[in-house]
Amino acid sequence: MKSSLPTSVKIAKILTIAGSDSGGGAGLQADLKVITALGGYGMSVVTAITAQNTLGVSCIQDVNLDVIEAQIDAIFLDIGVDIVKIGMLASPEIVRTVASALKRHGAKRIVLDPVLRATSGASLGGDDTAQAMMTYLFPMASLITPNLDEASLLLGREITTVADFALAAQELLDMGPQAVLIKGGHLDATHTQLTDFLMWRTLEDNLEIVQSKEFKHYRVNTVNTHGTGCSLSSAVATYLADGHDLAHSVAKAIAYVEAGLEAGRFLSIGEGPGPLWHMHAFYPTALPEEEGKY
Repeated sequence: MKSSLPTSVKIAKILTIAGSDSGGGAGLQADLKVITALGGYGMSVVTAITAQNTLGVSCIQDVNLDVIEAQIDAIFLDIGVDIVKIGMLASPEIVRTVASALKRHGAKRIVLDPVLRATSGASLGGDDTAQAMMTYLFPMASLITPNLDEASLLLGREITTVADFALAAQELLDMGPQAVLIKGGHLDATHTQLTDFLMWRTLEDNLEIVQSKEFKHYRVNTVNTHGTGCSLSSAVATYLADGHDLAHSVAKAIAYVEAGLEAGRFLSIGEGPGPLWHMHAFYPTALPEEEGKY
């Protein structure tokens, strides 16, 4: 009997190029959780191995450049990629290797989360790495998603208030990416309402037009915020790969992360700040101990 099943089913294919988080809350582990939760097919290129838990990063081992390049080649030559999400690239050499390989394979859509410092304060890059990103990856990026600390490092000055966002986004946009999302989660704790600021370029009648949009949302009262930056950029990438436009993808990604933070408020994972709950759409939300804590 002839099968009535389709011979193939298209699914959005998202490649994350990032460091491994042994604690599972951030890095490529978080990326793959987000991509799967949002209905995409996740693939990974490991750029660094970290010994990491909720208390911080204790050790980082960069992956050999040839191995990074071989991972990228293996994925592009067989499976194919709809969009690339880039996270931790711990050295200028890794930045150059990734940029060269992606250019060689003609990668068209790239979401770059310029991860340079862990929430715990551990350095995951540095000034030389930041400069390499600006030189080699910013001109290739469809979107970059710095938080306030990363935007400050990239621009060489402190970005501390919402009033700084528009100028900072314009200056980052002038460095080459097609769009910039400045994340406001690192605003001081007196801000109960957070602002993320998106600026992007479009072409209309062969004229470049710069547009911007603010996304306001409330601060979830939780210490479990590990991996929020990785998760947000991966969610944006997955929604873009699924056909949503940029502003809609950002809005949906913010809503996904906010729901994950709310669901993970009472999760007990480790002794430090735990992760958001990536699978909130499929499994019960976390509850306080007296109601059945995880």
